[in-house]
Amino acid sequence: MNKTILKLAIPNIISNITIPLLGLVDMILMGHLGSATYIGAIALGGTIFSVLYSFFSFLRAGTTGFTAQAYGSNDKTETIYSLYRSICIGIPIIILILILQNPIAKISQFLLDGSDDVKSLALSYFYIRIWAAPANIMLYCLNGWFVGMQNTKSPMFIAILINVFNILFSILFVIVLKQNVTGVALGTVLAQYSGLTLAIILLIKDYRKYFIKIEKKILFDFKKIKRFFKVNTDLMIRSFLLIISIAFFTNQSAKLGDNILAINMILLQSFYIFSYFTDGFAYAGEALTGRFIGSKDAVSLKKTIKLLLIWGFSISIPFTILYGLFPSTFVKIISNDPNILEQIQPYYVYMIIIPIITFAAFIWDGIYIGATASKAVRNTMIIASIFVFLPAWYILVPSLENHGLWIAFLCFMLTRGIVMTLMAKKNIIQNVNNN
Repeated sequence: MNKTILKLAIPNIISNITIPLLGLVDMILMGHLGSATYIGAIALGGTIFSVLYSFFSFLRAGTTGFTAQAYGSNDKTETIYSLYRSICIGIPIIILILILQNPIAKISQFLLDGSDDVKSLALSYFYIRIWAAPANIMLYCLNGWFVGMQNTKSPMFIAILINVFNILFSILFVIVLKQNVTGVALGTVLAQYSGLTLAIILLIKDYRKYFIKIEKKILFDFKKIKRFFKVNTDLMIRSFLLIISIAFFTNQSAKLGDNILAINMILLQSFYIFSYFTDGFAYAGEALTGRFIGSKDAVSLKKTIKLLLIWGFSISIPFTILYGLFPSTFVKIISNDPNILEQIQPYYVYMIIIPIITFAAFIWDGIYIGATASKAVRNTMIIASIFVFLPAWYILVPSLENHGLWIAFLCFMLTRGIVMTLMAKKNIIQNVNNN
């Protein structure tokens, strides 16, 4: 079972680690332009897209869960129709995003806090990067389907291509062509379409035999469509609350000043790096949980869950040690601003404890998504964000300021792991024969 987990997890880890690498390169490029304004601008600009895409990331997670369960039950027709249904929903979403880009920009400008310079640059970033939306949405559908088919190598190749190209394009536009945040945004657009092209090539190359003539009766099967929307609505709420919580964290950071915003975004990079390692095992959990629920194999399911949690904890230990021993080294890679290097030191503690506190939330997310236990995932996020994060922020920030903000965020992540652990028996184990 460990070999099976690693076979799925390692390609995800390899592909995921290129994502924070890209974030690091963008931060480094902006951090060495001589002003915290540029770091803040891509942070706020990136937040707009994180919130926007949070509405639609259910396309990846939902597609993985349904496809994995069809794969586990050896239902080849339903495996391909899981992809067909996902794409049919993705196309109108793309059209809607492009039509509404101006209202989205105006609402974002109104809601986000930051200096006028930061907000102006963030909008310049937005109006370029928005044209990557079609590629981004379609990649949700395709990557979700690949993982559901127990294939994590294709998403790995796609992610590596996207992020390597993105880094190269960003370096070209920022260093060679002397652009700032607009160069980073344009690099993202070109890289996303490069990744979509590769995804289509891999789909045709490896899964041509699965392609069958689309029958409307099967595609629009009311029972399956109803379940698809029910699960994906819950996942949409979950993803939205997660990204809103991170966006809220970013926005509150901006209210504390451009330097605090830059400091918190640098520290969040350490969180993202760890999360993408752990997410490799979470994605393996999606694929295997869905597969064993589809095949009604409760024994393998329990064993998988136990091993995934062990792997998650095992990964958190070396990260905690590395962050504890070399915090300043990590920060200096991103920024050489003397003010930031001095002011960030009291906040190193949060970088150090993030892995231990957050690993369970990531692992359980993958397990619940693979089981399409969407209601439990949704309820967990409601509890963690509305009933823990916001009250903690409200109580702690007035007296502790940025320390209070970080404590509230860590309470939010810890709550997710605890609640999903407590609900696992009822929502995962006992329901294996009900799917």
